[in-house]
Amino acid sequence: MNLRRIVKEFSFIRGNFLILLASWTLMTFAASVPETYYSLYVLALGGTEATIGVIGFASSIILALIQFPGGYLADKHGRRWLVVVMTFGVALSYLAYALAQSWQFILAAAILQNIFLIYQPALTAMSVDSIPSEKRGMGFSTQTLLLNIARLLAPVIAGALYLIAGLMVTMRVGYSITFILFIVAGILRTRLRETLRANATRPSGAEILRSYPRSVKESISVWKHLPRGALYLFLVTAFFQLFALMCSPFLVVYAMKILTIGGPQWALILALVSVSRMVSALPMGKIIDRSGRRAPLLLSLLLLFPSMMLFLYGNFHMLIVAALLFGVSESTWGIAQQSLQADLIPREHRGKAVGCIQFAALLLGGVGQLAGGILYRQFSPQIPFLLFAVSSLILAAVTTVFIHEPARREN
Repeated sequence: MNLRRIVKEFSFIRGNFLILLASWTLMTFAASVPETYYSLYVLALGGTEATIGVIGFASSIILALIQFPGGYLADKHGRRWLVVVMTFGVALSYLAYALAQSWQFILAAAILQNIFLIYQPALTAMSVDSIPSEKRGMGFSTQTLLLNIARLLAPVIAGALYLIAGLMVTMRVGYSITFILFIVAGILRTRLRETLRANATRPSGAEILRSYPRSVKESISVWKHLPRGALYLFLVTAFFQLFALMCSPFLVVYAMKILTIGGPQWALILALVSVSRMVSALPMGKIIDRSGRRAPLLLSLLLLFPSMMLFLYGNFHMLIVAALLFGVSESTWGIAQQSLQADLIPREHRGKAVGCIQFAALLLGGVGQLAGGILYRQFSPQIPFLLFAVSSLILAAVTTVFIHEPARREN
């Protein structure tokens, strides 16, 4: 009986969503191996903390600029072709990371990768299209669970490589693994089916370039057709990215250089973040489907303050507690924010709206990374983390006052 109930509960995982989950799991595992020590890799190739911020800024600006055409093309010409073709492009960019001889190579690879990530609005729209509205909490929580199983294994492998072979070998092997597994994911995604039947044709390169001004105009004008709650959620999401990315590239640098946490210990802390995300994902998904999205969204923001303060002034044991709190916060934020966003935005506007949201979030995230690098190096390493902690309380207040759930959820 219990098995039958479980099968029924997860029967929506099929077709496109199953393929997306499988490819995401592979890609997340692959990318998370070198991501464990990414900032140290940039430093080892001649960069500084400010350089890390510059690379992050350039990446975010490029990715932001392609969100408008990405969303416009996803709604006009369909999702599938963008997702499939550009996944192979992203795979190639990881080969450049593996072969990098200086931080300038990393910068070039990051710019190339983020051009190929024009498929992000299409990918987001396709995943939302493929989950029934009444199952969005469970859908996004299942995604969170699987991706964090992948993230759990990655730092363990990275930590073992680091202990055996050192930083440079770890990074080059890690990026080579990423390249191979992204190719496999691209092959899996060739089996996706289009979810936007009308106008699902592939445009020419010239049309993509010509569409930019129109895509910007339509992506901005789409907000006239959306409820006010979608706009407030958009603002909270964008400013969350600003402060989160102000400090996230420097977590490993601060932990290992200021708090003197060892490389294998850092890998363990990252693994515990993934464990926390995994354990909390399915219960949170069930709560979000049954009781609503707004309260869990608020909880996720409130948990950030203690997790950041414990990290900032902690030792190894305090960082373990911080990691567990942060994992719950991150998984809850992702599930609740995506579910509420899908509830508020109709399918026919989803690509353009997501493109606009991601443009603003990435633009502010790029500014955050640049500012974080400068603040960390020129003023105090603690400032970016303090700003993120305080901003979480402000965004929680905005969520409480201005964000409400719709009377009817969009399909």
